Amino acid sequence: MRLDLTATEAQLDALERALLKARAGELGEVRRRGVRLTAGYGDPTNRDVMDDEARRAQLAHDVLTILLDALRAARG
Repeated sequence: MRLDLTATEAQLDALERALLKARAGELGEVRRRGVRLTAGYGDPTNRDVMDDEARRAQLAHDVLTILLDALRAARG
């Protein structure tokens, strides 16, 4: 995939900050869900839901990391 982006340095700085903030939020979700799972919260059905939510948060975190890496590489 290729993404062409025309932006000023200030806009790119703001984009990087926004991506970092979003990634930190997803990491918090990954950790929170992981703690709940390892602590044995809920019944098996609830644990399955929490596990699925943790996987989705991890996926979002990973995608945001890819975007940040690409942004930083493009900026030099």
